[in-house]
Amino acid sequence: MRLYLTALKPTDSVTDGFLPAARALGCDVTILTDRPEHHLDTGTEVLRCDVRDARAVIDIIAHHHTPDAVFSNSDHIQAETALAAAYFGLPGKDWRACVATKNKALTRRRLAAAGVETVRSVRLAPGDPVPPDPPFPAVVKPREGVASEDVVLVGDAGELAAAVRAIRDRRPGETLVVEEYLDGSLHTMETLGDGRSVQVLGGFRTTLGPLPHFVEERLDWEPPPARDHVLRALEALGVGFGACHTEYVMTSAGPRIIEVNYRVIGDNCDFLVGSLLEVPLFERILGVHLGSELPGPRHAGGNGPGRAPGGSGPHGTVLSLVADRAGTVVGAPGAVVPGADGPVRLWHRPLRAVGDRIELTHTNRDYLGIVRAIGPDRAHVDAALAAFTAESPWVIA
Repeated sequence: MRLYLTALKPTDSVTDGFLPAARALGCDVTILTDRPEHHLDTGTEVLRCDVRDARAVIDIIAHHHTPDAVFSNSDHIQAETALAAAYFGLPGKDWRACVATKNKALTRRRLAAAGVETVRSVRLAPGDPVPPDPPFPAVVKPREGVASEDVVLVGDAGELAAAVRAIRDRRPGETLVVEEYLDGSLHTMETLGDGRSVQVLGGFRTTLGPLPHFVEERLDWEPPPARDHVLRALEALGVGFGACHTEYVMTSAGPRIIEVNYRVIGDNCDFLVGSLLEVPLFERILGVHLGSELPGPRHAGGNGPGRAPGGSGPHGTVLSLVADRAGTVVGAPGAVVPGADGPVRLWHRPLRAVGDRIELTHTNRDYLGIVRAIGPDRAHVDAALAAFTAESPWVIA
């Protein structure tokens, strides 16, 4: 079987998740990317391609090996990849759903038109004047942004004008969205569909850093409190195939979608989900793109799909170690993998190294390392995380 994987920059999800899963499924893999020099150490065939252009993806595949699947885990090229898969008659996502989820202004329009929810939101194209009377407090964000980059809370017209001006200086030509601030607890729901049904894998409770920025600092596995609402939203958006990571807020008026990311959750949370559910998550995701049906509840291991997600089983947490100042890294803990002893399994993935210069961006790019832990309950996990961060600190001078 030949799997074409479209990619931009390397990610842990692809390098340590999807590529090993593809090999386990017996696939020959070809990576199509506009940055081939960044993927040369994967041990996989790599071809240069303008992956932001579906026509280029189709042309390269048509003149190479016959495809059995065309897949991407990148936020930025889901629509292009879906169009290429459709051209070859292969299982894949609806390109219209990919566009509607990536474009936050379209997401709001689709959900309102379907009667799922309404969030006051204004699309701000390049050159458009700043709206005079948005609901304050408001959030300004790029229409197609990622990693909390250039997402900021503003409290009045002056702060709004300053935020729009600063973002436009950094991102000229991009469309922005200004929308009402959704106050409440932040959650995720993780789903996987095969085009016939959608399975709810579970969800996380998200802890953010201090406002006015929106940096995710910790995610704790727990049952999704708005399961039915999120499923209605995904249906309205046309999402029903492959992995999807949805973020939403439990407001006083009910659940409201923040954004729908039509790919698996990142920042090492995907590895935690697979471990908690005791299923080969990356193989399951690739399997549907290869034409397989998802196994039913009776086939799922552990706290798997079809059973109560995030229920009374083990607790899992992903803790992002965030730089609190600019400077140079002078002390850094190494990678950690779980040992055989103790009730908690703990991993540490360093993202920086001694000597690296840190410039604060107030985004996920400020992460120094990521710790994930699984234990019998939250108390054991919290104790293990506290011990690790105390004994193995990151030091910036």
